[in-house]
Order: sequence, then structure tokens, then C-alpha cells
Amino acid sequence: MKLKLLRYLRHTKPQMQDEFQTTPQDVEQQFTEVRKSFREAVKILLLGTAESGKTTIIKQMRILHINGYTDEERCDKIPEILQNIHESIYQLVQHMSILGIQYQSIASRKCAEYILSLGDQAPEYMNDEYCDHIITLWNDVGIRTCFERAHEIPLLDSTKYFLDNFERISDPEYIPSTEDILHSRKITTGIHQITFKVKVPRTMGGGVQEFRMYDVGGQRDQRNKWIQVFEGIQAVLFLISCGDFDQCLREDPRQNRLQEALNLFRSVWQNRFLASAGFIVFLNKQDVMERKIRAGKHIVDYFPDFEDFCNSPQEGNYFDESDWTKRFIQHKLIDITREPFKRNSRNNIDYSRRECYYHFTIATDTSCVRKVFNDVHQMILHQNMKLVTLL
Repeated sequence: MKLKLLRYLRHTKPQMQDEFQTTPQDVEQQFTEVRKSFREAVKILLLGTAESGKTTIIKQMRILHINGYTDEERCDKIPEILQNIHESIYQLVQHMSILGIQYQSIASRKCAEYILSLGDQAPEYMNDEYCDHIITLWNDVGIRTCFERAHEIPLLDSTKYFLDNFERISDPEYIPSTEDILHSRKITTGIHQITFKVKVPRTMGGGVQEFRMYDVGGQRDQRNKWIQVFEGIQAVLFLISCGDFDQCLREDPRQNRLQEALNLFRSVWQNRFLASAGFIVFLNKQDVMERKIRAGKHIVDYFPDFEDFCNSPQEGNYFDESDWTKRFIQHKLIDITREPFKRNSRNNIDYSRRECYYHFTIATDTSCVRKVFNDVHQMILHQNMKLVTLL
């Protein structure tokens, strides 16, 4: 192993051989430092606005690096999924009259009255009558028209997924699939932690690296709890929902969700407690963004400077509106990282050397998250090695 490490040093940084004087004693010392840094848990803080996908990333880490979910744990998710379904159909029914949309039939109108009579909480059990009402409503042309105006309604991103799969979910023997669990949502309150281990490549010492990932609530009233986990954080994983460009906050209908996320990123980037942490941004929900653009939504209607961005000289090739849109959002984040800091850090950090890494993601896609997290893992390992002057 030590000889492999020595070969690695010679291969990656030959110009440093004289400085290291790669004697067996030097290699022994460096090897010890590497293994020590990898024994210490890497703390990653998940940040972002509400519904940006943070909890879904936690679920993916469990699927990828722990043993996923047992049948018992899957069944425990059923009430959450049923509440997601009920909340979705309830919001659609509630906004039919607000948006001035008519039902296709009298039968659909009666189904809507039944759903409204239940309130916004799902019934404890889904009887046949309830299931028939849901199916009738989702097949109604008026409800589908209402859904097409989802940006005007506080709908869950998983609305279409769950309602399309409702007949399967309403089966008495239903056990949630992994995909069902990834699409389910429950508001995160407080701070949640997941611990998992990832193998370290042999070229970097071998063994395993422990990760501790913290998920905190993204609603405005939850953010005051974030400060509790800032100390000792090595990396910040910040999620931006690119599909939010045409929506407003649930807690403040005057504020655009994407603009709120950009404002939040600025405050996190400039936070002195995170001055030494690595920054990774997931530009998430690429599928939601693309679906909206195909449906005729345009980010320029909410961010007029998009037009100037499209007309300015750009590096790289942008092929369609979806590509331009995601690059525009990334460009706005890059601009924020180049802004002067509002106050000096007490940690003597050279901010000009800070880096921020960007990835375009779909948090519900396990293969996508696997690939991206492998890149994140490599970045963190290289940062650890830099700390012991191996790179």
C-alpha cells in the first residue's frame, strides 16, 4: 500500500519529489496523515429553500450507501404518500373555482364536493368511494386544465406522478416502491442526520470514509436553526430547484421561489461560519424545468435579464431553451460568488481562492445522484489530501 502511495505521489506531482525527498520515513508520515484524515467523518450540510430536494438527497444516500428500505419501513411511508395524493387533488379541486375552470361533468362536480368536505387531511383509510372519486377527478378535462396552470397553485412536484399511479397505490396490498418513496414529501422541521460510509480508492489510501449529512428545514421559519450545525462543516451541498422559476413561495406569494433561492445562496456563501467549507451546488429538478418549458413556460417572463444573457457572448454551445435556462441560473450563481464580501472573516480565509462546483441533477433519479455523488466524493477526498500537502 505504501509503495502504491509513493507511486501515486510520483505520478501526480513529479515536480514535488525533491521537496518531499520521498524516503520511506516520509511516505510513512504522509500515509499516516492520509489515513488519519479519512478516519474523521466528513460533515456535509444540505441547504436550500423548501422543496428544493434536500430530503430526497438524504433518501438517495440511504439507498446508495446503506441498505435502502425494508418492507416495514416502506409501509410506514404509506400515510405520507396518501397525504401527498390527497393534498394534490384537494388543491386542484379548491382552485377550480378560483381559476374559473368548469368540470367536465356533474359526476365530477359531486366528486369535488366530496373531496372538499374532507378538508386538507387525508382520510385514515382509502375506501372504494374515496378511490373512485380520485380516479374520476383526475380523468376530468377540467382538472387537467387546472393542473396545466400548476404554477398558480401551491402543488407538490409529485402531483402528476402519484395521481398517474393512483390505481396501483390504492391496491389493498400496496407496498411503496423505491421510486414512490423518492417522490413522497413531508415538510422537514428541525435537523435530521444520516451517517454512511463510502470506500476510498486504493490510490488514496484505501479503507472507508465516513460521511455525516445534515438536512435542515428550508422554510423561512426553520432557517434560524441552521446555525446549530455550521461548526465543523467541511462541505455545503446547496440545492437550487430550477423548476421553481415560475412559482411563488407558499409562505410569501409575492416572492418568486427561484429569486428566494438565489438570495439565500448569497447569504450562505457569505456566511463567515462557512468560510472554510467546500461548496457544491446541485441545480436540481432539471426534469421539472424541462417539462415546464415544453408546456410553454419561459423564464424570461420572470427574469427579464434572461434576454440579455442570451444575446451576450457565451462560452460553450447552448442548444435549446432548456439548456439556456439552466446555464442562465448557473451564471447568476457564479455572479454571486464573484461579489465582494460584505464583512471580513475572522478566519483569515482568502476568498479569492474559494471554489464552487456545479452539477445539474434530478434528485429522484438514483443513477444521476450516484454519478454526481461520486464526483462530490472525489472532490472531498482531494481536498482532504491537499490538507496534508499530498496534492
